[in-house]
Amino acid sequence: MTQTVDDTVRAALKGDRRSIARAISQVENDTAEATAILQRVYPHTGKAYRVGITGPPGAGKSTLTNKLALHYRKQGKNVGIIAVDPTSPFTGGALLGDRVRMTDVELDDGVFIRSMASRGSLGGLSKRAKEAADILDAAGFDYVLMETVGVGQSELDIAGAADTTAVVLVPESGDGIQAMKAGLMEIADFFIMNKSDRPGADQAVMSITMILGFKPKGDGNSWSPGVMKTVASEAKGVENVASLIENHKAFLQSTGGLERKRKARLRNRIRELIESQLQVDFWNAERTEALDREIEKVMNHQLTPYDLAEKLFTHFKGIEVRHGK
Repeated sequence: MTQTVDDTVRAALKGDRRSIARAISQVENDTAEATAILQRVYPHTGKAYRVGITGPPGAGKSTLTNKLALHYRKQGKNVGIIAVDPTSPFTGGALLGDRVRMTDVELDDGVFIRSMASRGSLGGLSKRAKEAADILDAAGFDYVLMETVGVGQSELDIAGAADTTAVVLVPESGDGIQAMKAGLMEIADFFIMNKSDRPGADQAVMSITMILGFKPKGDGNSWSPGVMKTVASEAKGVENVASLIENHKAFLQSTGGLERKRKARLRNRIRELIESQLQVDFWNAERTEALDREIEKVMNHQLTPYDLAEKLFTHFKGIEVRHGK
């Protein structure tokens, strides 16, 4: 018997792993049921704390995520993990490279791991990873760990999707100036210098600390990022990372920052939904044909790209007015 949307959501809210997986798959594949699923789970969201783990490839993000999840499990907390992997050029799916590094928790019933393909997203997160986090939140997970694909200079949207963002670096990541160029200095709530048993770790920490010292000092309600050393493969420093996450959470709650972050996240989500719908409405068959028909005039310099764009948009607005939208 085919499971309905209501059946899927009802079971997912009770923690049924198969239904959680089915709901995420529907959303990730943007099926006809996806919006209905998200509408039904949304009222049950808001309880999970979302932690973003980002940084350059090879920094040990997956290993750290694995050990952090294990730490939370020892505390009796349930953990959802969204690991965004590179997209396979053949299937369009996730390569599952991060999944194989989470051997400590992959069979734990209190941990749900979902690998998602980046599918061309330049922000380090799959476009549907945020909705998947909503489903895990509604399903009762205490923490949702969101690990990005590790694309370096463009994985900035994690800061908008998470409550706390940790940037993982290694001594070989380059000096503090390179970290600043990557834009990571702006999004980190704190830095983790992983593989700190390697040569150059202390110098790298000092370099980043010095760069952070150049940032303008805020008032008493501003959070100051720090740098923490770990050796994730040996679980060294993981408890300190968990403590720092809790400290940042308490700080956000006491200053109203958590509510502001979540409100900004909702505002951006609504803008994305509207922009997506506008794009669908705009590029109907008629305007697509008009673009193909008029493009030769642009090629021959009879029209500029700006003229044609304005012409298409004016047509779109005219349709909207005539239909009373």
